[in-house]
Amino acid sequence: MSRLIVNRRKFLVGSVALGSSLAMSGCSQFDFLGQRGNPVRQALEQANVLTYRAQRALIGDQVLAREYAESEIRQGQRPNGSTDPTTAEYLFLKQANFEPYRLTIKGMVDREISFSLAELRNMPARTQITRHDCVEGWSCIAKWTGTPLGPVLDQAGVKPAARYCVYHCYDNIQRGLSGDILYYTSSDLVDAYHPQTILSYGLNDAVLPVSNGAPVRLRIERALGYKQPKYLHTIELVDDLSPFGGGKGGYWEDNGYDWYGGI
Repeated sequence: MSRLIVNRRKFLVGSVALGSSLAMSGCSQFDFLGQRGNPVRQALEQANVLTYRAQRALIGDQVLAREYAESEIRQGQRPNGSTDPTTAEYLFLKQANFEPYRLTIKGMVDREISFSLAELRNMPARTQITRHDCVEGWSCIAKWTGTPLGPVLDQAGVKPAARYCVYHCYDNIQRGLSGDILYYTSSDLVDAYHPQTILSYGLNDAVLPVSNGAPVRLRIERALGYKQPKYLHTIELVDDLSPFGGGKGGYWEDNGYDWYGGI
């Protein structure tokens, strides 16, 4: 099983690095990566679906990611990607020490609800020491503390037809002609309800820093780093990912990354 996980991670890292280098070099023979109807791209997308199904069958829904001893934390959690969003709403919240912050659960639920940071901190918490694996090839062991996501979703009453959670963030990862492009990603309900999936507000026995995603960062511990969205503000329950962004389920997924991102 460990060989399968390591080999999949090497494949993802190599594939992304290759895709990035080809895009930067302007190789026209790889234009199919941007053409949704291209049969080669469709074959690659189908391979991702098969990988997702195979991992679900081999690993199981509730199998835990490895947890580590505190002595194995050798450094602070490495920040990467956006480390300080500049949207007006986020700047206001940061200046107010995140006291006005609300996490909203909406979409295909019985009732739309929201929680303050204080309310999340007062819910039953889970602490776990896990390894963050980045698609860039580096890893980091850290201690995360937060509220398990599953019971929070239950308070909203997830409708039976819902299939995915879409995670919306304050992270203005890119600026386009029409303004800020905000980071988002998604997961199925299996990952959302996994016991190690938490709404993290603490890191290494301290308050989660801004550079690591304050006030709330989602941790899906059986997935690669780009599936751990920082600066989370809304979770939307849906049955279809196509209306969001480029329709592939996340910012990086819209740019060619694997949707599942499992390890």
